[in-house]
Amino acid sequence: MSVVASVAFVLSAGFVVYVLLVYPLLVAALARWRPKPVRRAPIQPRVSVILAVRDGERWLERKLDSILALDYPKELMEIFVVSDGSADATDEIAARYAPSGVRLIRIPRQGKWAAINAGIAAATGEILFFTDVRQTLEPGCLTRLVAPFADPSVGVVSGGLVIRHGGTRQEAATGLYWSYEKWIRIRQSAVDSVLGATGAIYAMRRELAEPLPPDTLLDDVHLPMGAFVRGFRVLIDESAQAFDEPSSLRSEFRRKVRTLAGNYQVLRAFPVLLTPANRMWLHFLSHKFGRLLLPFALILCAVSAFFLPPGWREALLAGQFAFYTIAAADLAVPESSGLKRLTAPVQTFVALMAATLCASRMLLPFNRRFRW
Repeated sequence: MSVVASVAFVLSAGFVVYVLLVYPLLVAALARWRPKPVRRAPIQPRVSVILAVRDGERWLERKLDSILALDYPKELMEIFVVSDGSADATDEIAARYAPSGVRLIRIPRQGKWAAINAGIAAATGEILFFTDVRQTLEPGCLTRLVAPFADPSVGVVSGGLVIRHGGTRQEAATGLYWSYEKWIRIRQSAVDSVLGATGAIYAMRRELAEPLPPDTLLDDVHLPMGAFVRGFRVLIDESAQAFDEPSSLRSEFRRKVRTLAGNYQVLRAFPVLLTPANRMWLHFLSHKFGRLLLPFALILCAVSAFFLPPGWREALLAGQFAFYTIAAADLAVPESSGLKRLTAPVQTFVALMAATLCASRMLLPFNRRFRW
């Protein structure tokens, strides 16, 4: 039993280290030594801006002002606000912007996938620009997003989401995780393609935008992966920026459950991503798929440690117990304490692993539907 447990522990612990540390270093090395060039040019294709929103009255006016302030030629833009059965003042606010060229599309409440599909159906631009209601846009972001489309191999370009500094250690820890994630994505893009886009700011060629299947959770992964499997590149350009406020761990937990559940949907829609026919196979398995398996590897680490030889068993169990105790202790550590610098990142990591476990219910035939 101890031999089996030792092998299980080494493999599971090694997997965790590979996904979190070794793979990021590997993709960084590949991005430095074997970058794939992309041609950029100051082109100005016609762009359709698609803003899918439900009950967004709190942010909509600010968002539309942000879109209208883009430094892209107004005669080459059409702007759609697709209201997914909004029950607040969203429709009225959007209607007030009609003189500025904003078109309101109302649909029955179904989900973001339906709103995106309605926007795609109405769009006439060569490039579709997708953005969310909560984030504001840097004025030059659209100009920067369309420049890589001068390269015919490029199908999707994602911008960068900048999270403003949070007022709490917990918000700062969540922002730290997002910075780590962006660091990996930028290097994947340099190698060939990033494995999805940032929903708040991304653009794609109109001819590549297929209608989303009902109840799709992640348009910003499903649409880019559709272009990717057709042979096009999916890039990220961090100079094209959208800005968002920091989120609490509770909000990030809900977002992470939805995001990772959407990744299971993507696997169902594009099973080729798990095969060597995927030119980014190693990266997909190491990043997207590896993240889905991380909590199961951590559980195997904990369980197998109980059956390790004496000495190793006590030391490794004590280490894991201390790690999870630090995460739990964060709830009681005051914001002013210096310990928060340690406990907040650990709790954030554990919470995101728990979110990954919750997302795995998508594998069950009776899984619940997710909301916006």
